[in-house]
Amino acid sequence: MTGGKNSWKLKLACVWGGELVSVLTSSILQMGFVWHITLTTNSASMLSLASLAGFLPLALFGTFAGAIVDRLPLRTTLIGADLFIAAVSAVVAAVSLTGTLPVWVVMVALFVRAIGSAFHTPAFQALTPHLAPAEHLTRLAGVTQAVQSGGYILGTAVAAVIYPLWGLTAMIALDVVGALFATVAVLAARLDVGGAAQGAPAGEKDLGLAAQASALAAETADGYRVLRGYRGLFALLWCGFVFTLVFSPISALFPLMTLDHFGGTTGDAAAAEIVFSVGMIVGSALLAAWGGFRNRALTVCFATALYGFATLVAGCAGPSAGGMQLFFVMSFLMGLSSPFYSGPQTALVQEKVPPEYLGRVFGLYGAIMSWAMPLGLAFSSLFADAVGAPAWFVGAGAAMVLLAIVTWSIPAIRHIEE
Repeated sequence: MTGGKNSWKLKLACVWGGELVSVLTSSILQMGFVWHITLTTNSASMLSLASLAGFLPLALFGTFAGAIVDRLPLRTTLIGADLFIAAVSAVVAAVSLTGTLPVWVVMVALFVRAIGSAFHTPAFQALTPHLAPAEHLTRLAGVTQAVQSGGYILGTAVAAVIYPLWGLTAMIALDVVGALFATVAVLAARLDVGGAAQGAPAGEKDLGLAAQASALAAETADGYRVLRGYRGLFALLWCGFVFTLVFSPISALFPLMTLDHFGGTTGDAAAAEIVFSVGMIVGSALLAAWGGFRNRALTVCFATALYGFATLVAGCAGPSAGGMQLFFVMSFLMGLSSPFYSGPQTALVQEKVPPEYLGRVFGLYGAIMSWAMPLGLAFSSLFADAVGAPAWFVGAGAAMVLLAIVTWSIPAIRHIEE
């Protein structure tokens, strides 16, 4: 943190500016992929499988990715991940130019792009506490949420314009440009943090592949032991696993609610996503200004209950114009609650875990949550078409409200600030 007491603000602003553009272009492409699959297959199972393809790499690689993030300078990891994702998008663009884009190609692209995200996400989460004072972490988590939500809402709106006019190829090209812009922003920030070990430990570079893998596994286990030592954080992790297990099918079935249950258009589907993102921006702004309850665990439980209530009511909305309006209102409340769920947890980890373990701990967090996502999506892919998206929303909402009560009843979570 050289170059003046406010240099950390300039560095974060630069990286976040690049992240805003990258999230913007990625959300454009993500909506394009979702609409392509929805209009091609009109299947809840295929939407769930697409989400599964996007999350499974985080579960498979996230555990060890965190250990690698802790070894390398954060600048190297952020740039490498962005360039890798851009390369994948470029390949998909080349395939789309040959004619129709098969759904299986989209599935493979979602899977491979997520490998890059498995490294980018813990690196991005670990950056803030390396630069900023601890007393700002909760509010900065709100700002981070606002940056990501802002990029998502703008991307969804732009996607609604680009998709019918220029198609999926233009969306893919924009995503490549966005990833390159984020790379330039990280270079401009001149980050000099992370990588305390300066790569592999001394002498390990001369070891065989099996020995290096064993050393990496040992470092990952160290991160797990550090996390387990904080009982409140460890309990929140597994409550979050259950939440993600219930939540993941809801995000996948969002377009089907709008397009199928309410008989809407892709514009309506985009509007639902935009309303959700507006809620996230409002929630992020409130979190940045207020910081939530003094006990951050109470903030997390309140957000879980609010999300569950909104999901339950959304599932009860009838297939009419009024029902769609109610669905939009509940989508706003879902989005509003999201930053109050994730922001305080991120700040707690950033504040309590030593910086040299942050990559591993965030990697473990992401990997465990990502294992919940494919489990939930696999279950929904089997039964969502049979029971219908509205019934799934009702059941998931009731489960979230119950989870909020159970989470607050755990003493280690209730007294996490102590």
